[in-house]
Amino acid sequence: MIPLAPGQVMLSDRRTQRTWPAAVAPFLLASCPVTQGDYADVTGAQPSSAPGADRPVETVSWHDAVRYCNARSERERLTPAYRLSPDGTDCVWDAGSDGYRLPTEAEWEYACRAGSTGPRYGSLDEIAWYRANSGERSHPVGGKAPNAWGLYDMLGNVWEWCWDVYDAEVYGSYRVLRGGGWFDEPWSCRASVRRRSHPTLRLDDVGFRVARSAQELS
Repeated sequence: MIPLAPGQVMLSDRRTQRTWPAAVAPFLLASCPVTQGDYADVTGAQPSSAPGADRPVETVSWHDAVRYCNARSERERLTPAYRLSPDGTDCVWDAGSDGYRLPTEAEWEYACRAGSTGPRYGSLDEIAWYRANSGERSHPVGGKAPNAWGLYDMLGNVWEWCWDVYDAEVYGSYRVLRGGGWFDEPWSCRASVRRRSHPTLRLDDVGFRVARSAQELS
């Protein structure tokens, strides 16, 4: 887990032509997406369509991701971040928890940019697996260059679930996805691009990485 100091990021949405600032508190973020090996170790499940212990787990829903976070927290004797209804459909985030959770999309973009101001934190071929170089499949995490804060695969390889609802008035419970994936064109592999999906859907180019809240970071 990489400790990230507080800051601010400007978010934008191409569909609505809206931009808005977001403050980011100190937090911890995994250097890579959750791998299939990580996921199987915690949950016992192996859902991915392209098997490989070092590849990012995919074909996981948003609900699968939050259940993984709670299970990993419990295993490491941390306070689970999420309170789930008995049927798993309702989820409340306990912001005071020290357990694992999904990043907010503001945290995700702030971490992805790592102080950079362009659409990407480096040359796309050097930092990301995308349609032109992936062979139309995912690849082991950490195989491309990291950003300035030591985070790998923030762009490309798999899209990543975030905590946030995309636009409740228009899309209901759809959640935000960030980062682009192995089947995407360069336009989608940019720090600002937002995608959405229903929290129950499992797609072969969608995974996640975990975060934790932190009170103080030096």
